[in-house]
Amino acid sequence: AGLDEDAFAVRELAAQEVPCLVANSFSKNFSLYGERCGGLSVVCRDADEAGRVLGQLTGTVRANYSNPPTHGARVVARVLGSPALRAQWEEELKAMCGRIAAMRGLIHDNLRPHVGGEALSRYLTQRGMFTYTGLTAEQVDVLRDKHGVYLLRSGRMCVAGLNQGNVAAVAQAIASVLATA
Repeated sequence: AGLDEDAFAVRELAAQEVPCLVANSFSKNFSLYGERCGGLSVVCRDADEAGRVLGQLTGTVRANYSNPPTHGARVVARVLGSPALRAQWEEELKAMCGRIAAMRGLIHDNLRPHVGGEALSRYLTQRGMFTYTGLTAEQVDVLRDKHGVYLLRSGRMCVAGLNQGNVAAVAQAIASVLATA
């Protein structure tokens, strides 16, 4: 999937004139964690409704944020406002998404001889930088203590942390923990 595919639902709702709220964040795809950089778009039926919504949102924003940092917003505006920088960002984003998809494929392939069903398919069906492995807190503890593989105790794994050098070992550790369950 890419930017156009990700925007399909929003564009379709707008084309059908369905009122909706669309929130987006640039935290991950611009690496601007902690900058509160994103946006809220509102599709309204008409200008009158848009005016009322804007009035409500303005009051909420002022009450909640007052003076948010602008560093990240300036970075995003500069990149998205420059055709050359935007093209470079889109290529880098595409490469990052491709690398994460490749790591999902590799962990899936390495787990296939040991694991089946949802415990295996989740690595390909879930999207993004993280995967919920389905491992229990106790299994995550064993991964950490016995294999040196670190996940959140919820079983959430950072797929972006996988690479060609560690994916086989991580898969083997997960298979080992699942085999003893």
